[in-house]
Amino acid sequence: MQSIAQPWLVLQLTHSGLLVGLALAAQFLPMLAAGPFGGLVADRFPKRRVLQATQVAFIGPACFLFVITATHAATYPMVLVAALIWGIIQVVDVPTRQAFAIEMVGREDLMNAIALNSSVWNGAAVVGPALAGVLIAVVGLPLCFLLNAISYLAVIAGLGLMRNLPSLVPEGDRPPMFRQIAEGARYVRCDPLVFSLLLVTATFSLFAMNRLTLIPLFAEQVLHGGAVGFGLLMGAQGLGALTGALTIAFVPSTRAGGRRQFWIGLAWAALLLAFSFSTSFQLSMILLYLSGIMQMWFMVAANTRVQKATPDRLRGRVMAFYAQSVMGTGPIGATQAGALASLLSPPGAMAVGAGIAGAVLVTIRLASPTAFTLEPDDYPNPSASVS
Repeated sequence: MQSIAQPWLVLQLTHSGLLVGLALAAQFLPMLAAGPFGGLVADRFPKRRVLQATQVAFIGPACFLFVITATHAATYPMVLVAALIWGIIQVVDVPTRQAFAIEMVGREDLMNAIALNSSVWNGAAVVGPALAGVLIAVVGLPLCFLLNAISYLAVIAGLGLMRNLPSLVPEGDRPPMFRQIAEGARYVRCDPLVFSLLLVTATFSLFAMNRLTLIPLFAEQVLHGGAVGFGLLMGAQGLGALTGALTIAFVPSTRAGGRRQFWIGLAWAALLLAFSFSTSFQLSMILLYLSGIMQMWFMVAANTRVQKATPDRLRGRVMAFYAQSVMGTGPIGATQAGALASLLSPPGAMAVGAGIAGAVLVTIRLASPTAFTLEPDDYPNPSASVS
């Protein structure tokens, strides 16, 4: 719900696509600047404890946004501050969460764990945007921020109920911090599979995942659906992502290996390109639903393949680089999408982004065939020198 309320708040305060993009950029800038340090925290400390701390911290920005909207004191710089603080917390939270999955379920069930986690998240992404759109129209913005703040209490309680999980935190002397970060960077650079997957996920994140910048502009300026329409469009994409996650989890034939992942990525880019030309609200919802399925299949496959190729002792740091490729590109992606929307139009910005993402995917496929030819059964079983 907050992911809908925050850009809508910025749009109402500024009426500028560029400033919506800049607010989202502030939210993801810390990941771009300091992601590897968050991965080092994930590798050095018990992940469950780290996650409990980050969930407590997340309550702060949500409560701040609730107060300034409820008192009608909100200004654009205030929203930027809240977005920046939220992004700083994400630097530690995201790689820790990503690396925590394998501690809960092990390597064999990792893809199902990632898919089921995504299905839970996207279930909320179906209900949240639609409900947020209605609440914004009927009650106003503040309630969305308040409910988000309260929701973290459930996450904290869930983490507290976990018991007897294996710890992959290495014992003994630890090298200096910057040497450990450099070790993770070397692994990413030298492993052709991991490097290629991070490069292609960064490209799609940069050019094909700017929905929070562009879809509110589509809802207001192209499809004329207002806040409710914005929520429904986001809900359609969330429902598609939920469908994709559940399909991966329960229908083994859809598990995306390298070859399937390539074609799924092309389909994702093509659907976004078609969405950019649509002027029908119903057709736009269908295209976003289908693109949500393709996005989920593609990103779950990338996440799983990267984790399976990474040794346990490096997983937190490598997943920090993965988080940088997915989220750290957000500042640049949101800014370029907002600027293109202002310079061309929202459909023009979406079309350019989809075209670039598809072209880069094909280029990487030709330049590094390994990235999209290895199947799940081909992965090495990295040795883990951990306790």
